[in-house]
Amino acid sequence: MTTLRLAIVGAGPAGIYAADILLKAERRFDVSIDLFDRLPAPYGLVRYGVAPDHPRIKGIITALRDILDRGQVRLFGNVRFGVDLTMDDLTRHYHAVIFATGAIRDADLDIPGIDAAGSYGAADFVSWYDGHPDFPREWPLDAASVAVVGNGNVALDVARMLAKHAEDLLPTEIPDNVHAGLVASQVTDVHVFGRRGPAQVKFTPLELRELGELRDVDMVLYDEDFDYDEASKDAIANNKQVMVIDRILQSWRKRPGTGSASRRLHLHFYARPVEVRTDAEGRVAALVYERTRSDGHGGVAGTGELREVPVQGIYRAVGYFGSPLEGVPFDDRHGVIPNHEGQVLHQDSNERVPGVYATGWIKRGPVGLIGHTKSDAMETVRHLINDQGSWWHPEDPSPESIVALLASRGIAWTDLEGWHRLDDHEIALGAARERARIKVVDRDEMVSVSRGE
Repeated sequence: MTTLRLAIVGAGPAGIYAADILLKAERRFDVSIDLFDRLPAPYGLVRYGVAPDHPRIKGIITALRDILDRGQVRLFGNVRFGVDLTMDDLTRHYHAVIFATGAIRDADLDIPGIDAAGSYGAADFVSWYDGHPDFPREWPLDAASVAVVGNGNVALDVARMLAKHAEDLLPTEIPDNVHAGLVASQVTDVHVFGRRGPAQVKFTPLELRELGELRDVDMVLYDEDFDYDEASKDAIANNKQVMVIDRILQSWRKRPGTGSASRRLHLHFYARPVEVRTDAEGRVAALVYERTRSDGHGGVAGTGELREVPVQGIYRAVGYFGSPLEGVPFDDRHGVIPNHEGQVLHQDSNERVPGVYATGWIKRGPVGLIGHTKSDAMETVRHLINDQGSWWHPEDPSPESIVALLASRGIAWTDLEGWHRLDDHEIALGAARERARIKVVDRDEMVSVSRGE
């Protein structure tokens, strides 16, 4: 029986789910899967993109670990595609590849002053507080008042982490350097700006509710944002999620005794950022926004009224954006690999690229929750199975060949056994201080622990 030797680049949920779906699928061939990731540890954005105080969402790791622990997939961590491993290497040793590299860059916010000192991308801040090994260990938190631009779940995560007291994060797996940075934080006011109204936000009720549970943080809302038009009223009446969001916001408006907390979290709706103003030293000094109004159809129109909020820092959380891969077609406008239902297409001709597939955010853009990657992977895997006639014809598809190749290049890759070592090590670090886990941040230390060196 034919054996499909498949490479999957990206060991986050998208890549792991794709492997699992293929292994369980009805097919007329055997499967041998190698999973590659540039990081020494698996799980992608679940480990490095979900806030540490979200244990329910991080429970997805349990399901992902169960898939890997079945022993049907080999893991090669700390391997950089395009540097340690190339497309030419894949075509010599595999029949096909699925790219599941996600989207980790911040989308642009094209307004004057956005590149001023004190202006940051939310994705970079998330990578810092999640202990991503490729980001600086320190983060400047010397601003008293900061703005977060965006009305999605990432914006709320960033706002919550900025407003939350550091000691309240100790039960989580927050790295030591991140805790120390948050202890020294000077933040007292966090302003979240969204250009549409409360009935049109993109975050989920769970994310929103958690904001109101922060200790010693007042929620500040503005009555003018709740003069609902008919379109908003209809959305609240007919959409359960919008109804719950409105209920949460209304409950905060009715809270007694606000004003006593040491920190405040302000929610500004109908606010379209138009400019970041700077001080004499070129640092962020204020955010200027245009007051918008509902257009009656779920969108907004500008009013021409400009307002200014003094802030010393700004975080743009307007979406993620994919990164190009060496030798792989890439759509620079949308930040994705061009594809038809996961079958990768040439950028200029829209013709299929045989043997090359995509799944997850690098396939469809950074939309949807983690669970949506399952149905996404099913579509891609279905085409992979049906495309057997157009798979590559590798020179040496033996499982040993890729191990020999990486060894010959001096790549210190990590494997599944190594991840178990690192996992146990982090849990032990936490147990010594009565915490669930303390995440190792340094890449060299992660590799060393994983390889038992």
